[in-house]
This record gives sequence, C-alpha cells and structure tokens, in this order.
Amino acid sequence: MEKFGNFKVAAMIFAAGLGTRLYPLTKDKPKALVEINGQPLLQTVLEKIIAAGITDIVVNVHHFSQLVKDYLASHSFEANIRISDETDFLLDTGGGLKFAEQLLKNTDHILLHNVDIFSSIDLNRLIVNHIENRALATLAVKERSTSRYLIFDKKTMQLCGWENVKTGERLESRSSRNPVKLAFSGIHVVSKEVFPMIPAGKKISMTPLYVEMAKTQNIRGYLHQQDQWMDVGKYEDVIKLERKS
Repeated sequence: MEKFGNFKVAAMIFAAGLGTRLYPLTKDKPKALVEINGQPLLQTVLEKIIAAGITDIVVNVHHFSQLVKDYLASHSFEANIRISDETDFLLDTGGGLKFAEQLLKNTDHILLHNVDIFSSIDLNRLIVNHIENRALATLAVKERSTSRYLIFDKKTMQLCGWENVKTGERLESRSSRNPVKLAFSGIHVVSKEVFPMIPAGKKISMTPLYVEMAKTQNIRGYLHQQDQWMDVGKYEDVIKLERKS
C-alpha cells in the first residue's frame, strides 16, 4: 500500500455494473472490458490508479465476472489486485464497498473509482485534500449539466443535500446560506470509519448514504473544474470518443 504521509491508501474500482447503456458492446462482455482504441476501460483506470502510487486495488465483479477474472489473471500490473466477487448479487456502490470491507480492512483511506470514467483529475491531489480536511468522504465534482446534483456550501464545500431536477425529488442534510449545485464525477475517497455506517448485505448507492451521513459528518466536495472528464457508460459516448482519437 502506498502511504500518503503516515496514512495507508488503497483503491477500489467499481466494475460490477450490467453495462446496459453500452449495449451492444456488452452483449458478450462486461462493461469493464469494453475497449476504446483497443484498450479495456478497466486497464485505463488501473493504470491511472497505479500511476498515482496506489498498489493495493480491489475490483468488484458481477456481470460476466469470469471474463474479468480471466483478464486480470492473464495480464500483469504492478499492483496487488484482488477481486470482490458479487457474481451472485449486485450490490451497487454502497453495498459493494461494504461487501469488500474485509479486503480493505488494513487501509486508512480508500479511493473509489467507477470503471467507466475517463478524466485528467490528479488523484494524488484529491486524496491529499481528503486527508488534510479530515473528511469522512471527499467527492470529486464539476460544474456541468446533469439531471441529479449534489448540493454543497460554496464556502466550505460541505455536502448539504441532493436534488433530481427532472423529478423534483430533493434530500437535505443541512441548510446553507450559499448553496451550489455540482455534478458528481464518479471518483471519491472515503476514510475507513465509513464502514460501520453502511448497512451490510443491502443493495444501496453511496449517494443517499453520503447525504444522510452529511447531517453529522464531514462530507466534502473537491472541485476539479479544469480537468477533462467523460463518462463513457453509454454506447454513443464510446463511439464519440473513438472518433475523436
């Protein structure tokens, strides 16, 4: 494990999704192994994490899980990569993190990264920001158009709530005199203290958990506005990215 100061930092890649938005590319393979210019999404994210100096990595699997296992077994990376096997039950990000707790028990902080996110974000800066702010969780965010926003206090970047602008649904953690709506980038860092706050054996996203935790906990946003960022979770996005390359 790479140490940031005196802290041990590991990473978890969320690669268990069904990849329905990427069909037909996921007709015979998992989202993690969809290729862009000949390179699987999983390889791209692994290389980015390893380049940041993190060598203890957990990858969760579900859809076509054996193909991911075979890929990792047949490719060499300069990291200790372990599988969190959700073949029998897909648990979403919150449930998936909780399920992997035993694989991550010897670390202080965990970088969480969706497998379908391409970005130029500096992962080291994100992690250091998280540690320096003594946050329970730090979420990478940008100003961009989306249907679901996280709401932060503009001055402190403390999470205050969540809103779905299409449905009008809104969750509030705390009030703010100067709220700002930002889009989540699918990259976040949590401290190990988060584990007791996640229900075991339950399929749940981290987003509502963060909103609930933010009522009493230090949940921060990390604005990375100048970085390039792209969610390649849709078929059209992959085609568009390959045409640009």
